Amino acid sequence: MSLNDVTLTIDGQKVVVPKKTTVMHAAEKIGINVPRLCYHPRLSLEGACRVCIVKVEGVDPFVPSCCTEVQEGMVIQTNSPEIREARRDIVELLIDNHPRECQTCERDGNCELQNLAYSMGVRERLFEGKRKRHPLDNTSVSVVRDSEKCILCGRCFRVCNEIQGVSNLSQQGRGFSTVVTPAHGANMDDSVCVQCGQCINVCPTAAFQEKRHTDAVWGAINDPNKLVIVQTAPAIRAAIGEGFDLEPGTPCTGKMVTALRRLGFDAVFDTDFAADLTIMEEAHELVERIKNNRSLPHITSCSPGWINFVEGFYPELLPHVSTCRSPMTMMSAVIKSYYAKKINRDPKDIFVVAIMPCVAKKYEITRPEFSLDGMPLTDAVLTTRELNWMIKSYGIDFTKLPEGEFDSPLGESTGAGVIFGTTGGVLEAALRTVAEVILGQPFEKLEFESVRAPVVGLREETIKIGDLTLNLAVANGLVNAKKVLDAIKSGEKQYHVVEIMACPGGCIGGGGQPYPPHGYNILDPTLIVKRAAALYAIDSQKKIRRSHENLAVQKLYKEFLGEPGGEMSHKLLHTSYHPRPRRGIK
Repeated sequence: MSLNDVTLTIDGQKVVVPKKTTVMHAAEKIGINVPRLCYHPRLSLEGACRVCIVKVEGVDPFVPSCCTEVQEGMVIQTNSPEIREARRDIVELLIDNHPRECQTCERDGNCELQNLAYSMGVRERLFEGKRKRHPLDNTSVSVVRDSEKCILCGRCFRVCNEIQGVSNLSQQGRGFSTVVTPAHGANMDDSVCVQCGQCINVCPTAAFQEKRHTDAVWGAINDPNKLVIVQTAPAIRAAIGEGFDLEPGTPCTGKMVTALRRLGFDAVFDTDFAADLTIMEEAHELVERIKNNRSLPHITSCSPGWINFVEGFYPELLPHVSTCRSPMTMMSAVIKSYYAKKINRDPKDIFVVAIMPCVAKKYEITRPEFSLDGMPLTDAVLTTRELNWMIKSYGIDFTKLPEGEFDSPLGESTGAGVIFGTTGGVLEAALRTVAEVILGQPFEKLEFESVRAPVVGLREETIKIGDLTLNLAVANGLVNAKKVLDAIKSGEKQYHVVEIMACPGGCIGGGGQPYPPHGYNILDPTLIVKRAAALYAIDSQKKIRRSHENLAVQKLYKEFLGEPGGEMSHKLLHTSYHPRPRRGIK
């Protein structure tokens, strides 16, 4: 025992823990799990729900264990008839002020309030009376806000402020009228929301949900006049198995492809192909900027939440953002131009569905710049959660599926395309190609571990390629993006390339990924690392691991696009971004 340790007694057991430890964590050390709702290990302590109350000898009344620090000689009781009754009363009050629609709720079976009520023995509604009523905020194309299901735990506005730095949400009103809302009671569409969906991930109930596209997809699949093509983002294969009780980090590429075919999709393509295509365009753009010392640093543009953020909060830095469209939008453009011509189909008869880990993708497909002759390039976006539900509702036993293969030619990809799904992956993939473009010959180094940052908030590295020294930065989450952008604006830092991912961990931690299995939370570094490891494992097993060596991509340029940065490539694969009013993403 050191001078920094504290000895206390919990439920009759002596416990030695470091100073500043909370009572909740001290109890966990000896195998006691104190129930909680508002607590989240990656967010600040709120102490709002009071479900985690315990009795401290000599202190009246009960205290919240999540934000009460241990003290020398403390005697604590975590369980007694009085404590259990008080906790149960708190949960019963929440239940009685909650909509009675568990069986039809998005979170049925995966709701923390529901699970807590069951474990505490809440079997009836005892406190009948007036229930809060709030209109459903369905204005956003990405995020739906249902305040009637809100339990005022504060997780949503803490993640929005502390992890994403957007501060779109806050509690407004008092007492029974308290509600979580954007500023001045505005709806989600008329706010500074960047559509990242992290509020969905941390919400213990279903007060925040993604806008569903499943009905539109079912309709297209059942339409005999539509050719329905699906593309899948790299992060999906690293997380989809969690929805079927597989261990986090289990690669499920083949089973995912087979499941999509059984759902009725006419062709199954890999967004990783377009990630390789993105690297071809981005590498060309980056090399041109370096040669001409123009608009440096070059900042990646693959994350739609990040693009919404920079347009609204840092519009003066837009000239530094890559003009490359996201891999999803590039793939859709290729499908409705090159592939449509190849199979002799009218692009208007092709319905493109993207399976994405990101709810901001639902916003991205509505942007007018991502259309072709007035026709949307991507017709619908399904999150990993939505796809999991569709597979289950179709009666498919995912774990017993055989391994399938993507369709050609837009299903062929390299290891570089796979690692796009984790923070640092886009930059590493680009370096694998840029190094050879700069040197004009093969570059011995393949893996750039120093830029990998699935759980590192902010990583800065200097890499030497021949005679060229590149200063690099990787930002994980938008709070860290702000640090990088402020340093660029002030002149404190001079970077050549910056990768920014809106969500913690990158796409693997996106707002549309599966709700975490028991024992994890969505911001858990362990969960993020396991998902990232799945992508790096797939990368290491690929025969081809550099984007420019993708033969299908080479053929696309030869037959259709011409060359990276050329006229056709610029038309289909590039765009421009514009300042947007801070009051909302319009």
